[in-house]
Parts: sequence; C-alpha cells; structure tokens
Amino acid sequence: MYYTYVLFCQSTETKKKMFYVGTTKNIEEREVNHKTKSVETTKSFDTIELVYYEACLSKTDARRREIQLKTGFGRGYIKRRLKEYLKIAELV
Repeated sequence: MYYTYVLFCQSTETKKKMFYVGTTKNIEEREVNHKTKSVETTKSFDTIELVYYEACLSKTDARRREIQLKTGFGRGYIKRRLKEYLKIAELV
C-alpha cells in the first residue's frame, strides 16, 4: 500500500499553521521522520499531527492524489473533510 497523508503543523513561536500533504509507503515511519525534524519542510514546526490519510494500491495513484490535494480544490476538500477537527482545534 501507498499512502497520501495530511499533517497539521503549528509553530508556537511564529503562530504559523499549515497543512502538509505527502506520499509514503510506510506511514508510521514517515510520521516519525516529521516529528523528529528529519524533514526539511516541517522541521520548523513544534506540533505536527497526522490528521488524514488515504491508502492506494499503486504509488502512481497515491502521488496523483497528493498533487490533487495540493491544489486549491484539494485544500478546500481537506478543510471540508476535516471540518469537525478544525472546529475542535479552533482553527476555523
């Protein structure tokens, strides 16, 4: 299986918040990589939380979904899909 995943990242210092979208074959290992600051894009964030993922049978399909989620439509989809989570986290 290949996974397309979404992390919610926050920095307490800069108050920056963002969704990070990626693809991996091993989702547990990849989450640990992000949390241990081994990934350049997310290492400046204090809080990194896996909030969503989808499983695909092929790497190509997972990568295609990642690219789709990085578009304006995809970001809107993530916000709609995680509406309750965002309310609880007071991010809306």
